Formats: sequence, C-alpha cells, structure tokens
Amino acid sequence: MKLSKKIFIIVILIIVSVISSLVFKERTIGVFSNTRNLPIYSVDIKEKKIALTFDVSWGKDNTEEILDILDKYNVKASFFLVGGWIDMYPELVKKIYDKGHELGNHTDKHPDLTRISRDKIISEISINDAKIMNLTGFEPKIFRCPSGSYNSSVIKTIESTGHYAIQWDVDSIDWREEGGEIELNRVLKKTKPGSIILFHNNAKNTPGNLPKIIEYFKKSGYQFVKVGDLIYKNNYYMDQSGKQYNNN
Repeated sequence: MKLSKKIFIIVILIIVSVISSLVFKERTIGVFSNTRNLPIYSVDIKEKKIALTFDVSWGKDNTEEILDILDKYNVKASFFLVGGWIDMYPELVKKIYDKGHELGNHTDKHPDLTRISRDKIISEISINDAKIMNLTGFEPKIFRCPSGSYNSSVIKTIESTGHYAIQWDVDSIDWREEGGEIELNRVLKKTKPGSIILFHNNAKNTPGNLPKIIEYFKKSGYQFVKVGDLIYKNNYYMDQSGKQYNNN
C-alpha cells in the first residue's frame, strides 16, 4: 500500500511538472510576441485619413498614368523606390518628388532582408538614400522591406538608420492581376481610418481602379495623406498587429 501511494505521488508530480513546463513555455512565447519589433501596418486615429502607397520596383509601366490620376484628384501619395529603378528613370524620380509626393526607400537591389547581414541591410538603405538625395535633395525617412519580408532583427536595423519601417494593412494584391473588380472590392472593404494601402506601379488594373477608390473615399469624407503625415513620429506604441497608437 505504501509503495502504491509513493507511485501515485510520483505520477502526480510528473503530471504537474509537465503541465507547468507547458504553461511556462506558452507564457514565454507570448512575451516574445509582445516584445518583437514590427513595422507600422496602420495608425490609430479618429480622423478619416488614409495613405496610398506604391512600391516601385520594375519598369516605367503605369507610373506616369498614376501621377496624372493623382494630379487630377489633388491627392498626394508615398512612393517606395528601388535603387535599380531610380538608376533607370531618374527624371521620373524627380517628377514624383516635384509633384509633391513622398519618396520612400525600398532598398537598392530589392533583396530579402531576412537573408542578408545587418551591415548589408544598412548598405542597401544608405546607397538608396544617397541616390534619392542626389536627384532631389530629399532625405527619405520611410522604408519598406522588399516583398514585405522582415524579422525582429531586420526592423531593429532599419530603425537604427533613422527610418520608419512601413508595412500595410490593406493589400490590393494588384500584382496578381486577379481582376479589376476583385482588387477594387478588396480595397473598399478593408480600408478604414488610419489604413496604409499597398499598390504597385506596374500592376495592370491599378490605373483603372485608382479613380474609383479616390472618388469613393472622398465622398465618404476621407482625406488622402502621405505616410509621413499619417504616422506618429514619437511618443507612440504599437500592438501585436503593428497598429500604431499615440501615447498622449
């Protein structure tokens, strides 16, 4: 009987130990999630303000048509430029800037930042900054990871260069070219105050959808602003979704 009791106690202790281990592991993972570094996906604001952003990586394509549409509606946007594109179209870079749009850094050669060293990331950023500054005199303060690929170390490195890492909470997925109506409805459905919307300069359906998107949200009382004018620059915190909140 005594032996049976000892065995029973040992079994209970083992079970308690296993449960405690699992709970501790779960809590550790939760803490890690809460403290990981994230780019800014969206902003918590009361005003109906949203930002149109364009990743500019490949080809001249629809860039000039996009600029004409933005001009027509007096809308300013943010353009994240890759260094190789800057080299090919310096006059377009100047044109984007001269029209009052915001220039963002999208690296020099569009690598996956999670697969290169910290020094290489810094080099990619500084080379692209220099190209933009040489053409326009403007020093970019916003940055977007190529293909949206990042980890905590990447974001820390970006922030150490004095840039704000910008993601998006509304993805048109226009590069897939699934159809204009599908892309349009996706943007109209998901956009809310503080949203950052992603488009690409070479997407087939974007020029056709832009006027519809702009007209729809303007009629709904929204204002289109540049990312740099939407985000909080200091005294802020972010939740696990990458939404930025003002501490005031």
